[in-house]
Amino acid sequence: MAGYHPFLFALITLVAMAELGLSAYWVHLIQHEPSSRFKSLIILFLFDSCWTVLFGAAYCLWIFDGAMHELASIGSSSIWLAITAILWGVAAGLFGPVRGSGNCDGTPAISACRELLALYAIGWTEMGLCILTLLLSICWVHSGRRSYRGSYYV
Repeated sequence: MAGYHPFLFALITLVAMAELGLSAYWVHLIQHEPSSRFKSLIILFLFDSCWTVLFGAAYCLWIFDGAMHELASIGSSSIWLAITAILWGVAAGLFGPVRGSGNCDGTPAISACRELLALYAIGWTEMGLCILTLLLSICWVHSGRRSYRGSYYV
């Protein structure tokens, strides 16, 4: 794998861990509220976080172990990155209109407004990291094929 891969997968996993804690906290806060779109989207963020932490950590372990497990191939990680980017994009895209105003001026540093803004921002950040990692993986594979075609052995 390319040198950036372990770093990006570790970053994706660590950011998802932060989102996991924040979304789990909000699921706890709203557990007794009636079913609503807001509650469903918070649960979607929790699912996305669990999904990303579980598989991101697995990819990190496989990459850092040095043994190329067949599930840690560029193909499978690319499929996982695409699915994960879609999950995060859907969650963040649907959450934007539901969370209310993004203006938290005048609110305390630790407030519901700022926590929900962080939840929203981390969702978009996760999507961006997944897309960046996917694009870099595609470029790495493409450059490898291009250099292979130009070699003497083709």
